[in-house]
Amino acid sequence: MPINSFENYPMSWKPSIDKTKKPIYQTLAGQLEQDILNGVLLPGTKLPPQRELADYLDLNLSTISKALKVCELKGLISASVGSGTFVSFDALSNSYLLEDTKPKHLIEMGATLPDNVSYEPLLLQLKNMLQEPDYAKWFGYGRAGESLWQKVAAQKLIRRGGFETTVDHILFANGGQNAIAATLASLCKPGDRIGADHHTYPGLKTIAAMLSVQIVPIKSENDEMSPNAFEYACKNDHIKGIYLIPDYHNPTASCLSVENRKTIAAIAKKYNQFILEDGTYQLLNENPIPAVAAFAPEQVIYIASLSKSIAPGLRLAYVAVPSRFKKPISKALYNLNISVSPLLAELSARTMVSNQFDNIIKSHREQTIRRNQVVNQYLSDYTCLGTETGIFRWLLLPGKITGAEFEKVAAQHGVQVFAAERFVVGKSCPERAVRIAVSATETLEELEQGLIILKGLLNDYT
Repeated sequence: MPINSFENYPMSWKPSIDKTKKPIYQTLAGQLEQDILNGVLLPGTKLPPQRELADYLDLNLSTISKALKVCELKGLISASVGSGTFVSFDALSNSYLLEDTKPKHLIEMGATLPDNVSYEPLLLQLKNMLQEPDYAKWFGYGRAGESLWQKVAAQKLIRRGGFETTVDHILFANGGQNAIAATLASLCKPGDRIGADHHTYPGLKTIAAMLSVQIVPIKSENDEMSPNAFEYACKNDHIKGIYLIPDYHNPTASCLSVENRKTIAAIAKKYNQFILEDGTYQLLNENPIPAVAAFAPEQVIYIASLSKSIAPGLRLAYVAVPSRFKKPISKALYNLNISVSPLLAELSARTMVSNQFDNIIKSHREQTIRRNQVVNQYLSDYTCLGTETGIFRWLLLPGKITGAEFEKVAAQHGVQVFAAERFVVGKSCPERAVRIAVSATETLEELEQGLIILKGLLNDYT
């Protein structure tokens, strides 16, 4: 029997379970999951202390702990030392941003896509490759020993992102998300924790959930990850590393200052933390900023790719890996992929070393600036974070409407945007904001049409 009487005792959750169903911890975990999914427990709700639940249900404390651990590994709840256990704000959010098919009757301003100015140069490069006598080799298996010159091209790309590395540190992956998955699979085991910004790339969340790796939100100061909060997490939250997007952070469009890059790198060295640095948006910077990897090359796994700066169909990423991580990450990439596509690897490498590469990047930047000028014209009365060279913006909403509510209303009026709730981590409270893709529409006129709709909706909530 419970030690205490709970008849009139206030508790945020009073589960009722059938103790004949074994194991009991799974029954309790299933009840907690259903209460979250059915809205009985709302995001942000603080759960009763474990000892209190154990007393209320007349169960062993270890049974309660095991049940909560099951739900924590699923991302349904988030626990932190000294604060307690909370229902995660992202427990019900949809982390899959790219729909199975292109949304019909919607102006696409959700997916972060570059414009298509590079497609013709890519086509010409591809035609030249396929006219060569030995074209058949692009359709076989790629072998690591045959890709030296492609690694030299990757070295050039990574250098543009503010990090100098050597070809013996470079591995190939089938896109940035593939590189993230291989890194977490090789450096983490189920139940391990990594830190990330309190709003972060949803692909990280889906990978972490698949591998049962927990993401700990690291607080921000001045829209940047706080070095003090990172150090606190190193000391108290038992994290093994952090995930960072220093350049044009997705989704908030912030940029990590050089000073904070140095400080975070120093903390990673001090506590022997790995840093997974996502350089997906590094080419959006007109003037490269030193990568975090430049300040801690033995701690940082650096990922560069072309999907957001050239074409999303170039599913290839270049991973600069410290020597101590190279063997496990290389093994994980092999187990996941066998190899990358020789066709895409060669096409990407030739594009990167071609005389046209700078012109392609310049053309993208000019198009993006032109589109952001239109955004500024229509949304000048609102806080829309981001720079003129970015392919998305972070729109802070007026009034009391949430991002999820605004996303739904915008879709009803024919525009796709993505709410902060899709990006939020753990028990962090999502900002009242949406991410707006600037370059996703096929034409400037379509972008303008979408902005007119969004402005009209924003005016209704002002």
